[in-house]
Amino acid sequence: MSFCVCPRPKLLIISASFAIALLFAPLGLAELKVDEAEAKKAATEKPAPTLSPMARQLKLSGTVELAVQIDESGAVSDVQVAKGNSVLAIGAVTAVKKWKFEPFTQDGKPVKASTTLVFEFKQ
Repeated sequence: MSFCVCPRPKLLIISASFAIALLFAPLGLAELKVDEAEAKKAATEKPAPTLSPMARQLKLSGTVELAVQIDESGAVSDVQVAKGNSVLAIGAVTAVKKWKFEPFTQDGKPVKASTTLVFEFKQ
């Protein structure tokens, strides 16, 4: 009986290690989670949200929660409605897209950040 020493098992181990490294590489680039108070404190420009004409006409009131992504320069890169009436959210999303922040840092380097902003609309 003879055994063949084949390089394939090593190749498989190297390939699996490489695949795992690729899967976890983005974790090192994870964005910083910032609470709402800290985000509002870092905001250098924050135009107030206004009611859309439709929301005003329908006399809508309520709370809108937005998930906000901030890039390394402090600009808003994405805004998503997490909770709330979509008609009310129009004014909040439009305003928050214009917000500017002092760049958030981690280990002295600017990083992407995410936060949740909550707005109350009353009529």
